[in-house]
Amino acid sequence: MAGLQAPATGQPCILGLEAPRGVSHDSIMPWLFNLFLAVHVGAGVVALLTFWGAVATRKGGPAHRRWGRVFSAAIYVASAQALGMGALSVVWPLAMHPQLTDEPLYRGLFGWMMIYLAVLAVSMTRYGLGVVANKGRHEANRHWSMVALQLAVFATGLNCLVHGVLLGQPLMIGISLLGFGTSTTYMHYMFRSNVARGDYVPEHLKAMVACGIAAYTAFLSVGLVDMFPDQAFNPVIWAVPTVLGMWIIIHHLRIWGTPARRQSGSLAPGRLPAAR
Repeated sequence: MAGLQAPATGQPCILGLEAPRGVSHDSIMPWLFNLFLAVHVGAGVVALLTFWGAVATRKGGPAHRRWGRVFSAAIYVASAQALGMGALSVVWPLAMHPQLTDEPLYRGLFGWMMIYLAVLAVSMTRYGLGVVANKGRHEANRHWSMVALQLAVFATGLNCLVHGVLLGQPLMIGISLLGFGTSTTYMHYMFRSNVARGDYVPEHLKAMVACGIAAYTAFLSVGLVDMFPDQAFNPVIWAVPTVLGMWIIIHHLRIWGTPARRQSGSLAPGRLPAAR
């Protein structure tokens, strides 16, 4: 960790600034982590609430778009803070949660996995918004930024998988496989040449609902360790958002996601049925 210290004095550095002499990493990290956490929680609460507004309103209508814009912005803000918290947790594990004593486990779950979840949430949001914006010009879905995000998911997911195997954590292993699956399906759609009218709709639905799943899962990763330490790593609890999200996706696809309805043009903005 020499790169995180001033070369002349050996004092800890944050964002390139040398800390006052005698100030340790442990005294610096909590306030910075808390700053990230406060913004993350605030944006996360907005995302968790507005997600249901987008789910419940008529798809493609003005209200749906308003809810969706706020949800997406909140996800971007929360993800940025999660990247900061994850990076700090990789460098200085246990500094924020001294009640935990397993340093490699904390670094893996609240460092590497949080970084991966943040990248995954950004990629889902970008993809979900992109397929709608590019519905009339499918080739734009292959923009370098869209492709780079999916590759970033693969890279951070692989890192999460490797650490999960080394730590013997089925939670990290399972959640990394989720990212592999989503990015593979996204890339498949992005590079398809024969895209039918309305095919973007189920893609948008799956991406944004999956983003909601990631938001709730990330919330649990921070909240459970403080509220219910004994259950913080319970895969059953973490599976609840995934099960609920899958039900929402299947429900909406059953209503208006069939190929026949997409080809009929009944999926024009403002005419999609609301959740029932």
